[in-house]
Amino acid sequence: MHGKYHVRTTINGEAVEFLCEPRQSLLECLRDILGLTGSKEGCNDGNCGACTVILDGRIVNSCLVLGAEADGADITTIEGVARGSRLHPVQRAFLEQAALQCGVCTPGLIVAAKALLEAEAQPSEERIRFWLANNLCRCTGYDKIVRAVQQAAHEMQEVNR
Repeated sequence: MHGKYHVRTTINGEAVEFLCEPRQSLLECLRDILGLTGSKEGCNDGNCGACTVILDGRIVNSCLVLGAEADGADITTIEGVARGSRLHPVQRAFLEQAALQCGVCTPGLIVAAKALLEAEAQPSEERIRFWLANNLCRCTGYDKIVRAVQQAAHEMQEVNR
């Protein structure tokens, strides 16, 4: 039997320590050990994007990253997108544009969209669709999601002026 790994990481701006088994994914650690259940398990093989998090500045499917690999990393989950009770512009836009239905894909899409808007202030529709291509939605279709990201980009530009 293998021992557990002691992982020290930063999640949503807070220093966190946990023990995990060598086989446990970051998604399992977030949900089952740390109680951060916002990231969803959709496919558990990296195809749907429901579990998307930002790991050291890059979006990743947390189901494909081992929990032990998070040692020393900086992670942002859906729980870290809002600031207290103040929603991030992407979250507000998803609500206002009705860009969600069942909610399984929503956390991953919001995290990925946030990362896009941090990298590119005014992405084109084509760029938004390309960036979100690894996040599958089976309910809403993508037009409302794209409009929500465009709205958030516009709002973020207005605030930065």
